[in-house]
Amino acid sequence: MRKIIVLLLLLSILFISSGQTYEQQSIIPTLQKWFPNKPFESLLMKFEFPYWGIKVSIEERGYYYFVEFLIRKSAHFFIFAFIAVAVYSTLPKLKFRLQIAAFITLILAFLDEFHQYLTGGRTPSLQDVVLDMFGALTALLVIYILKLITAKTSSSRNK
Repeated sequence: MRKIIVLLLLLSILFISSGQTYEQQSIIPTLQKWFPNKPFESLLMKFEFPYWGIKVSIEERGYYYFVEFLIRKSAHFFIFAFIAVAVYSTLPKLKFRLQIAAFITLILAFLDEFHQYLTGGRTPSLQDVVLDMFGALTALLVIYILKLITAKTSSSRNK
């Protein structure tokens, strides 16, 4: 039951955040307050990312927008990693449990972007679905590796 509650909590957080406009979610004022000296600016200036036909970099968008972009995209990666683990843990022990968890998480990623499409001031992105799934598949790969290690350790002890 706890596993289902955790999954529902994660999905609620996702639903609430994807239903907010960019302005409601913006953390730029907080970043300006917390980091007036722009830490790591010289290092971050070396990076740029293509996103929706624009170049996201400190040079193009400014320090705080760039840092916020990194935080927002990291949030995509990690929330879907946690969602994939939660989906996996709620599924019965089936042969294709990892694959089913990945497929369900993919559907959730598409639904999240569709929800953003319905929200004013938000733009759905296939790039975000890819990022979401990268987080989900990374987490599921960790589970798979841990299962292999556990099985190998268990069989070694039984010998």
